[in-house]
Amino acid sequence: MPESPTPFTVVRGDVTLACEVTGDGPPVLLLHGLTATRRYVLHGSRTLERAGYRVISYDARGHGASSGPADPAAYDYPNLAADALAVLDAAGAPRAALAGHSMGAATAVAAALTCPDRVSALVLVTPAHRGVPSPDLDRWDRLAAGLETGGPDGFLAAIDTNSDRYSETVRTVIRQRLARHPHPDFVAQALRATPRSTAFDGLDALREIATPTLVVASRDEADPDHPIAVADAWAECIPGARRVVEDEGESPIAWRGGTLSTLIADFLGKLPPW
Repeated sequence: MPESPTPFTVVRGDVTLACEVTGDGPPVLLLHGLTATRRYVLHGSRTLERAGYRVISYDARGHGASSGPADPAAYDYPNLAADALAVLDAAGAPRAALAGHSMGAATAVAAALTCPDRVSALVLVTPAHRGVPSPDLDRWDRLAAGLETGGPDGFLAAIDTNSDRYSETVRTVIRQRLARHPHPDFVAQALRATPRSTAFDGLDALREIATPTLVVASRDEADPDHPIAVADAWAECIPGARRVVEDEGESPIAWRGGTLSTLIADFLGKLPPW
């Protein structure tokens, strides 16, 4: 296993995606959530590489070290899914397991529905997308404006100034995550555009997925932005999907990189080789 990730880039139109690959073996592509970076899927865990997988990750367009498109609307799910497939092409991976968090989970599903022959398995972590534009676009616009005018603190102030739904620990993580973006204006564009797009046509579209699937939910008490009801609906609609969630009182599995990585490795290890 390589000591450190090998970086590479992918150019799609006017966007350059910053990517990296580590390890050897069957490929696993990681896809992060909106406002995050590739660091925030497995949180630095190298368990998958040690388990014999080749892990490919990248910063989504407009996030982290990747550039943003000139068109502020080009953060839609069709573009995000095409980016994911282009990263697989550049990494020389005809097929891969896709492990995505939130926006990344919806992107993984969009890729699987578009090119099912490219996807060997799906790990869908804390999904929130229902196959329709967000019902609360005003909130996403407020978050974008808060980030543009006040940086991470402006973003936090725009979440809900009258609510204690986020602990100070979670607020600290949000600040740290947002501070990793050299171009927060691109992230603000994504905050406006992505929630207005759809990764698939309603929840019933998930019934077309024929890929082995693991859905990782989180409880609403800790993670209200990723309702457990949505994860349950995804697991119910996707044929044969397995759904897991943390025990009562535990922090979400999605926040524990080592635990999540072990879960993914165990799930993938029971599948035929690809």
